[in-house]
Amino acid sequence: MDGPGPFESSSDDTHAEMMRATYDALQKHGYSELTIQRIGDEFPKSKSLIYQHYDGKDDLLVAFLEFLLERFKADVPTDDDFEDARDQLLTLVDHPLTDSSDDEHAAFIGAMTALRGQAPYDKAYRKQFADTDAFFREHIANVVRDGIEQGVFREVDPERTAAFITATIDGAQSQCVTTGNDEPIDAVRRELTEYVRMRLVVDDEDRR
Repeated sequence: MDGPGPFESSSDDTHAEMMRATYDALQKHGYSELTIQRIGDEFPKSKSLIYQHYDGKDDLLVAFLEFLLERFKADVPTDDDFEDARDQLLTLVDHPLTDSSDDEHAAFIGAMTALRGQAPYDKAYRKQFADTDAFFREHIANVVRDGIEQGVFREVDPERTAAFITATIDGAQSQCVTTGNDEPIDAVRRELTEYVRMRLVVDDEDRR
């Protein structure tokens, strides 16, 4: 799932620069120590621009989550990028389960985990995560449907399959960033890959 990162933008994209500053400050300070002032320290333009647009850090962080969702939606590869649904699903399983040697990816997952921890107490956060999870769950379900139509996947329930895959990935990511242990990531990557191949993919003999 290569492609432009969520913060890649033209140098004059002030909104994207605010979002990048928010992300950088969140990585450095965590949620509890995050302030608009600290976000402003990462922002290359006048800090007053941030204060003009947002009342506080939670207002800005909700906008940050919405920004990420819209960017990720735009960057999702199309069916034309893959040989078939099997290739696409295996890529979707492998991509989020990158080990912590990828510092940028690990830092991003850590930042998202910190924000997700606020969702039970804040409706605005909860809505953004619910929307994000629903998007990725439905995207995987659509890939499974395509695979069934292509004859490469067995007749399974796409929604239930997608719910299982996304919940398993989320759990592995959360365990990794909260314990510093990469073993769940590696184990889940291997087992989900095996799940796709053994549970979903139609054997060559079955296609005859």
